Amino acid sequence: MVDVSGHLAMALLFAAPAWLLWGRRGSLTFAGFTLVTAMLPDTDLVLRRVFPTVHHHGVTHTILFVTVASVVAGALAARLLTDHFEANRWVRSDAIREETVFVFATAGFLTGGTSHIFADLLSAPDIAPPLTPLWPLYARPIVIDVIYYDSVVWNFGLLAVALAVHFALFRSERSPIETAYRIGDT
Repeated sequence: MVDVSGHLAMALLFAAPAWLLWGRRGSLTFAGFTLVTAMLPDTDLVLRRVFPTVHHHGVTHTILFVTVASVVAGALAARLLTDHFEANRWVRSDAIREETVFVFATAGFLTGGTSHIFADLLSAPDIAPPLTPLWPLYARPIVIDVIYYDSVVWNFGLLAVALAVHFALFRSERSPIETAYRIGDT
């Protein structure tokens, strides 16, 4: 498990392909949203206060949990926020469909949660139990362990690289791919 800055850096790196799908506003929003969702698996730290059987690096650090939570959150966002986005001038779109909001929100949660699990795989055994991210299909721990948790070089170096990647993509002169879920051109 890298520290918070490492998790945010990994989320930004995982969010970089958004620049192929959406314009600048959509991509920046997606990157920001992914940053917010990057700590999703660490909800176990809060849940264990209420439910003593929950432990860190347990079920919330699985692809199954991240996927289910992402789909539920995406459905809720689509249902509750679509009308708000259509009325928002910053989005600059006359018709954002519920399906677009669902895909955007679900992808943001999946990207943030998956990036968190991947970052923890790179450093988990240092201070926390190893992860079983493929549970229940594969219940044995998976360990890569190439990053030390408190490594300033890894955490902030990775953050600097991620910010540089997004800055370069922001400055690039390219158009997003035409998709049914395109949010804007600028």
